[in-house]
Amino acid sequence: MKLSDIAKLVDGEIVGEGNVDIRQVAKIEEAGPGDITFLANLKYKKYVVTTLASAVLVSKDLPLAEFAQRRKALSFVVVPDPYRSFVRLIDTFQPASAGLKGIHPSAVIAPSALVDADAAVGAFVAIGVGCRIGAGAEVHEGTIIGDGAEVGEGTILYPNVSVREGCRIGSRVIIHSGTVIGSDGFGFAPKPDGTYEKIPQRGIVVIEDDVEIGANCAIDRATIGETRIGKGVKLDNLIQIAHNVVISENTVIAAQSGVSGSTKVGKNCSLGGQVGLTGHIQIADQTKIGAQSGVGKSITESGKTYFGYPAREVRETLRIEAALVQLPALVGQVRELTNRVQELEKSLRPRKTRKKK
Repeated sequence: MKLSDIAKLVDGEIVGEGNVDIRQVAKIEEAGPGDITFLANLKYKKYVVTTLASAVLVSKDLPLAEFAQRRKALSFVVVPDPYRSFVRLIDTFQPASAGLKGIHPSAVIAPSALVDADAAVGAFVAIGVGCRIGAGAEVHEGTIIGDGAEVGEGTILYPNVSVREGCRIGSRVIIHSGTVIGSDGFGFAPKPDGTYEKIPQRGIVVIEDDVEIGANCAIDRATIGETRIGKGVKLDNLIQIAHNVVISENTVIAAQSGVSGSTKVGKNCSLGGQVGLTGHIQIADQTKIGAQSGVGKSITESGKTYFGYPAREVRETLRIEAALVQLPALVGQVRELTNRVQELEKSLRPRKTRKKK
């Protein structure tokens, strides 16, 4: 594919030779002749001088004169957003594999289940009583859908997903392998003898449209009512969402994070890896929480960034961290001052005089 054709595809402007042949996309530090790569994160800018790629997607605000010292010619395609343009080229050069088609003869589908004629069901799938599977949905191998559950149009459930009874999944949702939707919430009441009585978990999970959930996540059903994952939410792998939690639309959560029961997370929030939220709190819209932070109380003001354990506004956390670095020196100074004060006190004590005989 000619670079000039690629520039038209991504609405970019070529700086350099447009007649270059491009064979594939590649990372900037690994690209070779005939590859096109991209520069979105400036910490990779050093590779522009050394890359063997034939072309680089760059943003309009990157000063290309910085790279005049390159010995080998390199063409640039200037675009508004290099990363999004690169994603588009991935689909062009490495299109996704064909989706699942038809219903495999080994699938077990209850007679009362309504599976759209345009849906696809893989091998060893089990679909329970009264389920509904929408048009264009793909239910891959080994997936189990419990009685009364619903799967919307164009949704993809990859192999070995479990959707427990009564749960509802919207349209164009993607759920990766090993994830469990609607497992029992962690509810146990202590008894006088020190044992625990299980609290019935009779609610459901509702997953709205355009959500993507990574591999090996667990989203618990509500005790009563709903655990709800809002439209456009993106969950990484290995995430625990407890019973009666609400994750509002377009929020993203990175791997190994956990949200405790009945907590409500606002819209357009961002949680880094291994973030923990305690139960029964609220997180305001557009909140950002840094990796490995622990949040023990509600965040009520939107648009702020938090970090640390316990989580504080990031500027306060950084001040505390800076002070901690100075602690060893401060301890030494305190010891020195203490010794000097003791010596001074000793020197100021009145001397005892001997009595004359």
